[in-house]
Amino acid sequence: MERIRVRCRLFARYADVVGAEAVTLDLPPDSVVADAVERLRSELPRGDLLPARPMVAVNLEHVLPDRRLEDGDELALLPPLAGG
Repeated sequence: MERIRVRCRLFARYADVVGAEAVTLDLPPDSVVADAVERLRSELPRGDLLPARPMVAVNLEHVLPDRRLEDGDELALLPPLAGG
């Protein structure tokens, strides 16, 4: 079965929680962002502490969870920002 490879980047608190700033996932070719997030949540140490629907970007563009992934994409999980 053909697979796609997606590089997942985690920032700030998310990287601290799972102990990694980047992870590579091999996924089925019809995968969407939500599939990748679920894999991260189920396979990474303490991944269950990541939100089920984080703010995400694919190739530097904010996207919704149903955005289809392609081989070579970079998925970024973006924690909420506080400001004032």
